[in-house]
Amino acid sequence: MIHPTAIIHPGAKIGDGCQIGPYCVIGEHVTLGDRCQLHSHVVIDGHTKLGDRNEIFPFAALGLKTQDLKWKGGITRLEIGNDNVFREAVTVHSATNEGDATVVGSHNLFLTHVHVAHDCILGNHIIMSGFAGLAGHVVVEDHAIFGGYVAVHQFCRIGCHSMMGGCTKVVQDVPPYMIVDGNPGETRALNKVGLERRGFSEESREALKHAHRILFREDLAISNALAKIEAELPPNPEVKHLVDFVRASERGISK
Repeated sequence: MIHPTAIIHPGAKIGDGCQIGPYCVIGEHVTLGDRCQLHSHVVIDGHTKLGDRNEIFPFAALGLKTQDLKWKGGITRLEIGNDNVFREAVTVHSATNEGDATVVGSHNLFLTHVHVAHDCILGNHIIMSGFAGLAGHVVVEDHAIFGGYVAVHQFCRIGCHSMMGGCTKVVQDVPPYMIVDGNPGETRALNKVGLERRGFSEESREALKHAHRILFREDLAISNALAKIEAELPPNPEVKHLVDFVRASERGISK
C-alpha cells in the first residue's frame, strides 16, 4: 500500500497496514505505527514517532525543525499518539532544545492549516478548527475546542472541556470548562452545552456554574474568589480541578 512515487528513507520504520500515497516523503528517523494513512504529498521528518491509525491529508508537515530562533541543534522529537486526524496543510513542529519533545495525544482532530509549534503538549480529544495556531510551549488539556483562527500566545495553558470562539486572541490561561471569546480573550460563560454533551452530572454542572459566578461575576481578587469557592461549594472533582488550575496559573487567567 505504498505508492511508487513516495520517498521513504530506508531507516524509517513503517508499521503493518500503512497506506502511503503519492509523493509523500518520510525521513530517516520516523516511526509510523500500524494502519496509518498518508493520503498524498505528506512530509514527516525529524525524530518523529506516530502511534496507530493516524490519518494525514495532503501537504501536512509533521516533525520538521522548530521555527524557534533559539534552536542550537541536537536531537529533538515529536511524539504523536493514536487515532488522530491531520487535515490539509497542518504543521506540527519538533521541540527546540536537545532531548525535548513536542507531544500530541490521541483522538485529536486538526482541521486545515492548523499550526502546533515547538514544545507544545496536547492531550486527547482536542478539536482545532481551521487556521487555529498555538505558539511554543502551550499546554492543552483534554476535550478543548478551538474555533477558527484562534491564536494562542506562548506558554499559555488551555483547560479541559473549554471552548474558544473563532478569532479569539488568547494571551492568558483559559480556565477549564469555560467559554472564552474576544480580543483579548475573556471568559464569557460556562461551557454548559459541551458539559451536557459529555455526560457531566447535573450536580457537577451546577457546582461549576456557582464557581463561574464567584470567579468571573463577583469582582473578587482571584485568591479571594478561590477561597470562597472552597468554603461554599461541597467537594467536587471538577470544581477542584478548576480551582487547582487557576491557582497554578503563572500568566493569569482570561477573565
